[in-house]
Amino acid sequence: MSNRLAAATSPYLLQHRDNPVHWQEWGEAAFAEARERNVPVLLSVGYAACHWCHVMAHESFEDEAVAQALNERFVSVKVDREERPDIDAVYMAAVTATTGHGGWPMTCFLTPEGEPFFCGTYFPRDHFLQLVAAVDEAWRTREEEVRASGLHITSALREGLASPEPYAAGLADLDRAVTLLSGQFDSGAGGFGGAPKFPPSMVLEFLLRHHGRTGDDVSLAMADRTLEAMARSGMYDQAGGGFARYSVDAKWVVPHFEKMLYDNALLLRVYAHWWRLGQNPLAEKVARETAEFLLTELRTTDGGFASSLDADTQGVEGLTYVWTPAQLAEVLGEADGARAADLFSVSEHGTFEHGTSTLQLLTDPDDREWFRDVRTRLAQARAKRPQPGRDDKVVTSWNGLAITALAEAGAIFEEPAWVAAAVASADLVLDLHVVEGGLRRASRDGRAGAAAGVADDYGNVAEGLLSLHQATGEARWLTVAGHLLRQARDRFGAEDGGFHDTAADAEQLFLRPRSGADNAEPSGQSAIAVALITLGALTGDPEAIEAGRRGIDAGMGLARREPRFGGWTLAGAEALAAGPLQVAVVGSGPQAQALARTTHLATSPGLVMVHGAPDSPGIPLLEGRPLVGGNPAAYVCRGFVCDRPVTTPGELSAALSARTP
Repeated sequence: MSNRLAAATSPYLLQHRDNPVHWQEWGEAAFAEARERNVPVLLSVGYAACHWCHVMAHESFEDEAVAQALNERFVSVKVDREERPDIDAVYMAAVTATTGHGGWPMTCFLTPEGEPFFCGTYFPRDHFLQLVAAVDEAWRTREEEVRASGLHITSALREGLASPEPYAAGLADLDRAVTLLSGQFDSGAGGFGGAPKFPPSMVLEFLLRHHGRTGDDVSLAMADRTLEAMARSGMYDQAGGGFARYSVDAKWVVPHFEKMLYDNALLLRVYAHWWRLGQNPLAEKVARETAEFLLTELRTTDGGFASSLDADTQGVEGLTYVWTPAQLAEVLGEADGARAADLFSVSEHGTFEHGTSTLQLLTDPDDREWFRDVRTRLAQARAKRPQPGRDDKVVTSWNGLAITALAEAGAIFEEPAWVAAAVASADLVLDLHVVEGGLRRASRDGRAGAAAGVADDYGNVAEGLLSLHQATGEARWLTVAGHLLRQARDRFGAEDGGFHDTAADAEQLFLRPRSGADNAEPSGQSAIAVALITLGALTGDPEAIEAGRRGIDAGMGLARREPRFGGWTLAGAEALAAGPLQVAVVGSGPQAQALARTTHLATSPGLVMVHGAPDSPGIPLLEGRPLVGGNPAAYVCRGFVCDRPVTTPGELSAALSARTP
């Protein structure tokens, strides 16, 4: 037997193809071998950008003694959590239930039937060798006891699987969520809670939507403080654009340096929406730089977007990104180097390791031309340094988030190249990731992976296509989104109106995962629910809106108690509270473009829009909406019941400014 990862599509698995451990991919063959040999399965789950995954790989999985122990007494299985989020979810539930915490790399020992009996995360080499020996000894001498432990864990997890009761949120519940968030808000540094501090992308979207609907100052103040703090922080790449995964401290100074597609897509969208509220120059700067990061650093040759950039460079975390005063002077000269060190908070003592510092921008530069020149020179110098690895697999769900962000931000900032990039990503997903009528989870180098799509793949891609429909006026995106959401309702729907993470016909694990929590990205449940609300608003289909409402209700039991973990559910509830508000802009030319522009800048969370010729085929919002006196016009409708058409941006702006207290 030998290592069998060479044919994998996942870059994370390919990182382990030369390990002396006899790794194989998840599948029936691995468990059949374990049953035949009557040995446990070692399940190791991680992802390509994970720092501690690399550490454990170098310490243990490249070590001959560790490999010998594993190869003799276990079947070893490697899983990329980004490619198989279902496997990650069910075994992470076991890790957190048995240890009280989770993380990656995830390390689980399973029976040959897949039941976990010992779980953990990172183990140093010597500890891991001791653990492997202890598990082997227990299996050989007390197999029935070990199996009973696995059965007990899986039974307890099944019993605790019940989702919170659905809850129909009223307007008071949305106000209460803001109040709860204000009690957890860090008024000094922004964000919620202490270290480590993660970008609360979807909570910020909820807060901006709540302010857009009600005019509430508290929600806007929390969003303002957090968005500015993150934009000026070391977590934001001041030289190259884009955000790192999280900050290890509470003041956003030192990041965990991996850069994820989903973070940057969600943050691009929320910074574009922040700018839309008040035309804040910092919001525009960050939105433009983050979009540029997506297009230059994460775009793949086939038009999709890669998953991540690594936290490490040549085994050293942050090597590409950090600076000393001497390094700034070497690139910029003594005078400009000293000036840049002061502006970016780079000191001799350092804010990171070994006297190095992340770049922060705590105050605005007094000379913007000088600053642009300095930033360009630093980026050019940094490009000559060793660069972090890139996980270039194209994940369906995360590309859906990028499609949405680029389509919306492209419309808001009048950047057709961003919309074109969203179109290219959507074309790739629909051409390559749709296999036998269903979505696959990921592809790489033009080859679709074997893993089936999960709920968030369907929901996020559908939302992206609906955003493209609104940005381009093309009917095809609306048609395909409707098809995907019909599939999602049929395959992922739960009895309470919510959605499971995996399809009814997917591979059966020891649990069928279902999470209503919005953590780093929207849950599958909230992603599908929000997309259904958007679809219903664009088509006038009350059944789609009602299905979306039931999906939101299914998540509100958690969101109303813990709003930090229900940001996208709450954002969907805001869309329901304010909408559907529909705008149809008919006609062409500068007058029509001005009306469309006014609509794209409106802040109602329940608003959808489309621009095109009257009665364009396949676009319900344009049906029966004629020109007015031969001139372009905008129809403002609520539930497809329309006010009289308006023909000037001022009239349209006034019609869209009404709020729902």
